[in-house]
Amino acid sequence: MEQRDRAAVATFFAAEPIVSGRVTTLSEDEAHHARVRRIAIGDRLRLVDGAGSVGYGNVVRLGKAQAQVEIDLLDRLQPLAVVHLIVPIGDRDRMLWLAEKATELGVFSWRPLLWRRSRSVSPRGEGVAFQAKVRSRMVAALTQAGGAWLPVIYPDATLERTIVSCAAGARWLLDPRGTPVSRVSITAPLTIAVGPEGGVEDSERADLLANGFAAVRLAPNTLRFETAAVAALSIVRGALSSDSEVSRG
Repeated sequence: MEQRDRAAVATFFAAEPIVSGRVTTLSEDEAHHARVRRIAIGDRLRLVDGAGSVGYGNVVRLGKAQAQVEIDLLDRLQPLAVVHLIVPIGDRDRMLWLAEKATELGVFSWRPLLWRRSRSVSPRGEGVAFQAKVRSRMVAALTQAGGAWLPVIYPDATLERTIVSCAAGARWLLDPRGTPVSRVSITAPLTIAVGPEGGVEDSERADLLANGFAAVRLAPNTLRFETAAVAALSIVRGALSSDSEVSRG
């Protein structure tokens, strides 16, 4: 895999299936990216589809609206251990920054939660149009980081709906009143819930604890939501990096 990566000029995202022996057409955005990168016909690229497939091939066509790559090698990357992220609906720019970092850290899913204190934030990152921006940032982060799995993006949800939809496995609520993370067992699959600016209200905290979430403390100080999420993901990825990481679910 490393030899193939060195042979490729850059990584691009393919919105359509990648099939060995066939031509894959890249989107207008990716074609623009290729022109900015001064990619030329004949250059070798690495393509990812966000679902574990990695293709290698040469550019056979490059225009303003699309680029085409003829695939001659196809690999399949195993996913990382499953980590779900419940993020607060908060400041738009900070959510977009977190979307990039969460992708780099291999999060499996991204679920925005409208906490009670989220309602006081303006401008908030919510709605279908904002989700499209989140996905665009994630695609860019995926190609830059060399990953192969794009996070699943769930629609905005209330706490009640989030609890009902929460995946099986270990569950954390990042909480300054919780157990220090150094004393917590880290296993996957794992769901990490990050509260809003101003913190989680007591009734919300009680609902989460009653539904299997463990309160976990990362630091002695109160962290901003994006800092807390990245810190937690980094700790978890470091702890799970020695695992076989062959399960995704």
